[in-house]
Amino acid sequence: MSVTSAADHEQLKQLLLRIAKQDRDAFGELYRRTSARLFGVCARMLSDRREAEEVLQEAYVSIWQRSASFDPARAGAMTWLVALVRNKAIDRLRQHQGAALDHDFDMDSLADDDPTPASKTESGQDYQRLEDCMEQLESQQRRSIRAAFFSGITYGELAERAKVPLGTMKSWIRRGLMQLRTCLEP
Repeated sequence: MSVTSAADHEQLKQLLLRIAKQDRDAFGELYRRTSARLFGVCARMLSDRREAEEVLQEAYVSIWQRSASFDPARAGAMTWLVALVRNKAIDRLRQHQGAALDHDFDMDSLADDDPTPASKTESGQDYQRLEDCMEQLESQQRRSIRAAFFSGITYGELAERAKVPLGTMKSWIRRGLMQLRTCLEP
């Protein structure tokens, strides 16, 4: 099931809150609803199916153990889940010397289970809206945001590559994210 509507987001939030109380049924339902999308994140970042499966398994163990740290006031459920999985994948990449972190990331390549036609249209519109907003950013901001958030490159590594101070890189990304938020607001 693709998570796109406000009701879907609310259901995921409630599932995470129930998992924090050790509700195994909620955990199973969360896995059913999110595993395809989260596996897509792992697979794209790691480019190795076996590694992606292992990282996904580790991520779900962390979800079970850390669900009490989920704060719906700070992030949406899917945002929290993707961040957790992304961080696990980055940790795995850093364990392997020579693993390329800076490959291009195509948001269209994320695996997702078969969405309904309505949710497919909505998510396609969301993606197009994000791409339109990304195109409004300066090219350096756009590249830096993609590298930091979709390839796992640290701000320090980005600053070194761009030959700018770390503070400058952080400012570029922060301003870019603020522009994106403004652009994406309804």
